[in-house]
Amino acid sequence: MWFDPLCPWAWLTSRWLLEVERVRPVDVRFRVMSLSVLNEGRDLPEQYVALMETGWAPVRICIAAEQKYGPQVLRDLYTAFGNRIHLNKEELGPDLYVAALADAGLDSDLAEAGGSTEYDEALRASHNAGMKPVGTDVGTPVIHAPGPVEGEKVAFFGPVITPAPKGEAAGRLWDGVLLVAGTPGFYELKRSRDQDPIFD
Repeated sequence: MWFDPLCPWAWLTSRWLLEVERVRPVDVRFRVMSLSVLNEGRDLPEQYVALMETGWAPVRICIAAEQKYGPQVLRDLYTAFGNRIHLNKEELGPDLYVAALADAGLDSDLAEAGGSTEYDEALRASHNAGMKPVGTDVGTPVIHAPGPVEGEKVAFFGPVITPAPKGEAAGRLWDGVLLVAGTPGFYELKRSRDQDPIFD
């Protein structure tokens, strides 16, 4: 799953996938994409432009942590970011970054990466690895699932869900994702959202 810590919909999808791991033989691996990278050069409302400027820091910190400790740390770091951003509604900034790193048991000095362009090349590479197979007219979450040919992956935007299903309901949704991913030529299902994210 490719995530940006800012996105509440990605947060819900990630919590669903962790639930899927409990009921299906699935190993979820977390990777970083960036809404700030995705939206570069786009004509956006002023408020969203400000959010995209703020959005660079968390993804840079995630990439710095991944480079220092390996990709396996992204699961706990993303959880730490998400708990603080989406559940606790904490303001983005240095205090949150240091606290999230501490929650994940990582070096708090990595918070300095948030204000540096040092990791941007690796960030863009991670972003592109997640987005290239699905296209750039979507956001996050993006998941890569087994495709119709053995060893082939199919990438999808979503699923966009609220609240995140639990137990066997989570497993059934995953079964559905595998079903459509295994169907040659399947591209999308979509309907308009009429609910805000529900964090339970």
